[in-house]
Amino acid sequence: MDMQPTNPDPQAIAEFLTRHPNFFNDFPALLTDLHIPHPHGTHAVSMSERQLIAMRDKVRMLENKLAELIEFGEENDAISDKLHALTLALLAARTPQDLVAVLALHLREGFAVPHHALRAWNLPADSAAGLNGPVTQSTRDSVAAMTQPACGALAVKDASEWFGEVSPHLRTFACIPLRPAGAAAPVGLLVLASEEARRFYPGMGTLYLERLGQLIGATLVRMQ
Repeated sequence: MDMQPTNPDPQAIAEFLTRHPNFFNDFPALLTDLHIPHPHGTHAVSMSERQLIAMRDKVRMLENKLAELIEFGEENDAISDKLHALTLALLAARTPQDLVAVLALHLREGFAVPHHALRAWNLPADSAAGLNGPVTQSTRDSVAAMTQPACGALAVKDASEWFGEVSPHLRTFACIPLRPAGAAAPVGLLVLASEEARRFYPGMGTLYLERLGQLIGATLVRMQ
């Protein structure tokens, strides 16, 4: 009875080649005699050409990844420079009025944040307008419970009133508790807002927002 040859198991072939790395050294002609489908077309190429194509694809992928990392690095450098400029301005601020003016300038001109609202507690009664506005105990409790800035939907609902007539047009927010480094409780809240749906979104990085909250918190403590 004729026996039909069975096709070898592809996994077994792969394992065999893995266990015998010198196979193609013993049969070098196979590298040029074997032809396999082109990964980006319909014609066939030799195995050596296929390896070259694979290497080119890998190099292209690494180049794209490197370009992406460079872009992220440049963006982080730019943010660091802006935060440094804001830090110097906060160090020079002497009064709550100075603080309000510094934030208005740097958030708008440096960080292109179109709207922001700031509230602080335990400040003198004659502090800058808006900075010492009324804040409910529930709002303070909500801010105290925040372990990091919250981005996306407005996390502190009462803060919507702080934006006045522009409030109905705002779509995304970043709520930043103003907690000096090492402090247990926050001393205020900064809310950044935008009409853009993707300006502040859940899952975005908050490292620089946390540092901003620490800087402003430390400035407020100095002014108390």
